[in-house]
Amino acid sequence: MLNLVALVEFSAGAEAAGQRYEDMVLALLGRHGGRLERRLRGTDGRTEVHLIGFDARAGYEAFLADPERAALRAGLGEAAPTTRVVEVHEG
Repeated sequence: MLNLVALVEFSAGAEAAGQRYEDMVLALLGRHGGRLERRLRGTDGRTEVHLIGFDARAGYEAFLADPERAALRAGLGEAAPTTRVVEVHEG
């Protein structure tokens, strides 16, 4: 089991587009053995935190390489969100 926290920051003025992109990308998790545990939105409207689980690291790597995900990201260009991912475990 692989557990991740993703801190997603949307570009100023592109928050709605960023949220739609995240909606579509997070919907791809299941095809790679992943699942969204929690999706939290910051009060600033420009930040989200995602708690994501994968059955195996290979699933995460396949998700990152998913051509549909890459195409969605490319479609946003400069408006694409910035994401920092941290591997976590129960303390």
